[in-house]
Amino acid sequence: MNALRAEARLLLRSGRNLLALVLLLVLSCAAVWVGIAKIESQRATIERVESEQASDLASVEDANAGPEGDAGYNAYYAFMLTQDPPPALAFAAIGQRDLQPFVLRVRALGLQGQLYDSETFNPELALPGVFDWAFVLIYLLPLVVIALGHDLVTGERETGRLRLLLSLSGEGLWRRRIALRYGAVLAAVGLPLAVGGIIMAAPVAGVAVMLAGAALYCAFWFGLAKLVGGTMRSSTTAAAGMIGCWIVLTLVLPALANAAIARQVPVAKGIDLTLAQRENVHRGWDIPREETFERFFADHPEWQGKQEFEGRFHWKWYYAMHQAGDALVAGDVAEYRASLARREELTRVLGFVLPGVGTMNLVHRMADTDIAGQLAYQDSIADYHKDLRTFYYPYLFEDKYFTRADFAAIPRYSPRAGTGSVALGSLLALALAALAVLLVGAWRMRKISGHSP
Repeated sequence: MNALRAEARLLLRSGRNLLALVLLLVLSCAAVWVGIAKIESQRATIERVESEQASDLASVEDANAGPEGDAGYNAYYAFMLTQDPPPALAFAAIGQRDLQPFVLRVRALGLQGQLYDSETFNPELALPGVFDWAFVLIYLLPLVVIALGHDLVTGERETGRLRLLLSLSGEGLWRRRIALRYGAVLAAVGLPLAVGGIIMAAPVAGVAVMLAGAALYCAFWFGLAKLVGGTMRSSTTAAAGMIGCWIVLTLVLPALANAAIARQVPVAKGIDLTLAQRENVHRGWDIPREETFERFFADHPEWQGKQEFEGRFHWKWYYAMHQAGDALVAGDVAEYRASLARREELTRVLGFVLPGVGTMNLVHRMADTDIAGQLAYQDSIADYHKDLRTFYYPYLFEDKYFTRADFAAIPRYSPRAGTGSVALGSLLALALAALAVLLVGAWRMRKISGHSP
């Protein structure tokens, strides 16, 4: 215990080490604060849109609903709100919520013409990501480990104290020093997450999984520090070697791998699906209505035989046109989603090899802010859109009047259930990587302890 206390005083007496730890703590606190502020902003946006939505629906009801109201007009003008409230852990790993819409208003018109209509960002410009706790963990924590761990051996060798220290302490010296630094770094990055979890009422199990991922990722970098620091002859060389490892493992290899994945699995922009669906809908004005109804009845045979109407226009033809437009791009939509899922799968596999990618996958999956979470939101919108169309079709095809009582019966959207889960594969791969590097580093330290120069 006295030896550990002495090591703690030695650690804190170093201005560089103390500055690195304080800086990591400050950056972690700032990242958690930024994440909480962004999530609270998203919640406020949802509340504001809900308030405006209620006012908008009231005006549509006053204008169109009545004893002889037309369901087609109501279905056209009544935008219905869908929203994806931020999960409790989203403050720590914002992920796709910074890029993809979390509020979307839809009508009974073609779904694909609405689902991707808000995709206005350039994905390439979004590559740097957002400053959140996950960013601090993946990119900044290794730099602090390098500052604290690169000269554990070389610093003592350069000052001529290595033989004396090893003769007094042996291998226990390295265990104490590394354990102390490891605990300090983990506390600096973990305590702000725990406090943020309390503030946001996040599930304890979810916070624990993120902390476990942080602990394993931190252990990997300390193991690497033991290996590199025990191999190099000078502190400068050891620091340069560790910086090189950080650049390769966190920047170069992930960027190259992502480029390879993007090349192997090309993905069209969602807005292309919107344009394709709208082109098919517009084409419906120029083709015989029988052709439109034939495509519509392929998926809705229950309305066959009720397509006839007098005059040049009827709402049932218009909505059948939109649904037929969705059906025509269904194959493209399936291919688009399959490509996204394939990219996500390849990124998950990449995380088995690169600890930084694996840790990122782990925290984003736990926070439910990855592509899987976004696709789950889109699935919930599709289910609601189906309910909306199912509600309106009897009025359209049976020429039923749409009253105020019917307006109140329009289905409302229920937010999806969270899909956050533990990425066991990523967690296990991270544990194996940390264990492997720690064992090799420990072997190198034993060699130094056995015959120090």
